[in-house]
Amino acid sequence: MIPDVRVLGIDPGSRTTGWGVVERVGGRLRAVGAGVVRSRPDDPMPQRLFTIFAGLSAVVAAHEPTEAAMEEIFSHRSAASALVLGQARGVALLSVAGMPLHTYNASTIKKTVTGSGKAEKEQVARMVRTLLGLEGEAPADQTDALAIALTHLVHQRSGPALPAAPKVRRMSSRDQWTAIALKAGVKP
Repeated sequence: MIPDVRVLGIDPGSRTTGWGVVERVGGRLRAVGAGVVRSRPDDPMPQRLFTIFAGLSAVVAAHEPTEAAMEEIFSHRSAASALVLGQARGVALLSVAGMPLHTYNASTIKKTVTGSGKAEKEQVARMVRTLLGLEGEAPADQTDALAIALTHLVHQRSGPALPAAPKVRRMSSRDQWTAIALKAGVKP
């Protein structure tokens, strides 16, 4: 079947940039691929940025996403680290030039995937694995990128990929999201 939409989620970083490709086919979600692009911290910044650009460009060529999604920039305590992250983000933006790009804040991503805007990274990773039927552990940058792609699929104007959380007062958040995953046809 031809996918309705295929989204590349990107979690940019100067040392590790996570990526995840999720597609929706007939209302069902499927992880197409995920990974990380690692640059060497000892390399000069131009080389590290080129590594990120080349890695993400290869992902775009291999998986042919139709849209991209990225986390919005948040404030940093250090101006120097914000500048470095901004450079990595700029290179990531360049790698997806020509396709629609959507951004989401961290709280929206966490709330969409876990039901809580204050969820911990482990909760996000666990729900990503549950919603996409993935086995085993993965680097946080990778599961964050998949969470970003899932968030876009849920908030896309053409309709949510996942049904709304059931209005059951006595269910825990985990049980609610497991019910949502089952309803969406994803094996928890």
